[in-house]
Amino acid sequence: MKISIGGAFESLIQWLQDNLGPFFDAVTALIGATTTGLEEALLFLPPWVMVLLFTALAGWVSTRGVAAFTFIGMGLLTEAEFVLFGTEFALGMGYWTTTMQTLSLIITASLFSLLVGIPTGIWAAKSDVVDKVVRPVLDFMQTMPPFVYLIPAVVLFGLGTVPGVIATFIFATPPCVRLTNLGIRQVSDEAIEAAKSFGSTPSQLLFKVELPMALPTILAGVNQTVLLALSMVVIAALIGSSGLGQPVVEGLQQLRIGKGFEGGLGIVILAIFLDRITQAIGEKAGATAPQPS
Repeated sequence: MKISIGGAFESLIQWLQDNLGPFFDAVTALIGATTTGLEEALLFLPPWVMVLLFTALAGWVSTRGVAAFTFIGMGLLTEAEFVLFGTEFALGMGYWTTTMQTLSLIITASLFSLLVGIPTGIWAAKSDVVDKVVRPVLDFMQTMPPFVYLIPAVVLFGLGTVPGVIATFIFATPPCVRLTNLGIRQVSDEAIEAAKSFGSTPSQLLFKVELPMALPTILAGVNQTVLLALSMVVIAALIGSSGLGQPVVEGLQQLRIGKGFEGGLGIVILAIFLDRITQAIGEKAGATAPQPS
C-alpha cells in the first residue's frame, strides 16, 4: 500500500484554506498594511535625503568606511538627472523605489521572525523538552528548498508581497531561534547562581542576567535572520513580490544581462549595508554586555 505524503499535505492545505479563511485574510491584511506602511515611510522623503540619513546611521553605528560605502552604494541606486553643456546626463541606476520595497519586505519579515523566534528560543532554552521538539522543526524549515514554501503560500495568501513575506519568514526564523537558545544556555552557572543567591525571581534572572549576557549571540542571530530574509528577495519575486528581485527575474526570463546585473548589484549593496549595520550593533552590544566573573 502506497502512502501519498504529498497528497496528505495537499489535503491539509485545502482544509486550512476551507476552514481558516478569515484567519489567513487577517494575516494578509496585517502583513500588507505593515509592508505598505514601511514602504510609504521609506519613500516619503526624497531619495538623496534618505541616502544622507542612511549614511549618517552607518557612520554613527559602524565606521567611516561603511558610511562612505553607504553613500556611494545607495547613491548608485538613485537616479539624478543634470544638464552639462546643453546635454542631459543621468547618474545612477534608478532602482530607489524597488530598493525601498525590498527593504520594507525585509524589515517586515525580519520583524515577525524576531517576534516569534526570540520567545521560542527563550522557551527552548528553559525547557529541554521544548528544545527537542523545536530542533527537528527548525531543521525542516532550514533544509526544505525555499521554492517549496511558495506553493502553499500562494494557495493560502494569493500572489504578491504577502506570500513572499510568509515564505521569507519561514526561511529566516530558525537562526534567531537557535542562537537565542544557544546564547541563554551559554550563560555561566556562576552568574546564574549569584543572581539566585541575591533572591532574583525567574523573570529578574531572565531579563537582568541571562538576556543581557546572551545579547551578543542573540544579535548574531538577528544578523543571520536579516541576511537570510534578503536572500529570499529573488525567490519571492517569482510570485509577484515587488522589489529588487523583479529586475533579476526579468533579466533571466528575457536574457537581459544588464538588467539582471543591476538588480543583483542592488541586492549586494543592500546586503552589505544591512550586514555591517547589524554586525556593528552586535559588536557594540558584546562590548557593553556584562561578563561572567
